[in-house]
Amino acid sequence: MNPDPPKPAKRKIVDGGFAVLCGFTLLAAFGVAWQSGPVRITEILIETFGFVALLGPKILAGVFIAATLPLLLPRDRVAGWIGRNSGARGLILAAIAGALIPGGPMMTYPLAAGFAAAGADIGAVVAFVTGWSLLSLNRTLIWELSFLPADLVGLRCLISLPFPVICGLAARAFFKAAP
Repeated sequence: MNPDPPKPAKRKIVDGGFAVLCGFTLLAAFGVAWQSGPVRITEILIETFGFVALLGPKILAGVFIAATLPLLLPRDRVAGWIGRNSGARGLILAAIAGALIPGGPMMTYPLAAGFAAAGADIGAVVAFVTGWSLLSLNRTLIWELSFLPADLVGLRCLISLPFPVICGLAARAFFKAAP
């Protein structure tokens, strides 16, 4: 039986990041109103809420996966595969998983958070996200090979190949050295 995963830290709805975002949003709104009139602000709000209605269910599903992943995966097994003591093998596995994950950030980031809560170390989480960012098989097959020459795509992938592991090692070193 799985031991209970650690309780997540209590998060504030309004924090410093949210306040900065609200400030930039208000500045942008004033700029648009000044340049294009207040009617354009209403149009942008309608477009934005439509976008949120389309994106919201995907984000909700991703967050649900992140919340349930630590409960479904055995913590000791996750830690063994991609945890602190998994070495380069764990970083390579995390990078491969990131490269194979289909979908966008609303799937990848919640999964990364779920892996972290289930026992993955910071290096593996960084390798996972970097593998998705640089080596996404989905993006490479559907987008890159549709528009770019295959030799260019192959070269880009070859050059990018070591970076998830390098970034994972750097994250481990940074957090090991941090007080």
